[in-house]
Amino acid sequence: MNAVDKKIETPKDCGTPNHKEVNENGLGLVKYLIVGMLFGIIFVKGEIVSWFRIQEMFRLQSFYMYGVIGSAIAVGVISIQLIKKFNVKTLNGEKIVIPTKEFRKGQIIGGFIFGLGWALTGACPGPLFAQIGSGFTVILVTLVSAIAGTWVYGRFADKLPN
Repeated sequence: MNAVDKKIETPKDCGTPNHKEVNENGLGLVKYLIVGMLFGIIFVKGEIVSWFRIQEMFRLQSFYMYGVIGSAIAVGVISIQLIKKFNVKTLNGEKIVIPTKEFRKGQIIGGFIFGLGWALTGACPGPLFAQIGSGFTVILVTLVSAIAGTWVYGRFADKLPN
């Protein structure tokens, strides 16, 4: 069977709130590029992408990264509470839906694997591109590995313990 004869699967619904088809031209996507670049600059200037800072955190030698992560969690919690309290809508006027989630043991296993990879490589998915943009091209190996890991998980998610 050649590629033309294969049945094309429709994408699975990922259950994300406000999930809809968005048709933006290349110019409309520039805003995301700009926000991403600003995000990367902040990560680099704040030393969030520093391998040494990450190693200090995992060796319990410095509070710096714990402070950054803790403050991000606090901002997130406060933001979610404000969104719920004031019924904030998206820029398009849609209601923001925050679904409840159930705890699964797979989250512990996945978190352990994620933390192990973060400790070994000195990178988590957020700052990978900022690290590459800063000239740490060896992180390309980590990026390819993260993409491969995501693909493997997607391929075998239904067979893994959840």
